Amino acid sequence: MIDLIAAALGALLGVGGTGAIMTLSGAARRNTESREAVIRLTSAVESIAGKLEELALDMKEDRKEIYTKLNEHGNRITLLESKGR
Repeated sequence: MIDLIAAALGALLGVGGTGAIMTLSGAARRNTESREAVIRLTSAVESIAGKLEELALDMKEDRKEIYTKLNEHGNRITLLESKGR
């Protein structure tokens, strides 16, 4: 009788141990996948931040060029208006 109980307890411990190992390995796998996802997202955000910085610099240069041209045209218009009077 004791042999049967010991065998049953041994089987339960074996099944429980296997289940615990599978649970732990599943948790470790999910943890690794989560870590990899965070790394990918961080890289993507850094890439987007770099692109936005480049865009901001391009826009600043374009604005400077536009305002310079507007100023030149304004001066020309003023000169033409003064000659017409």
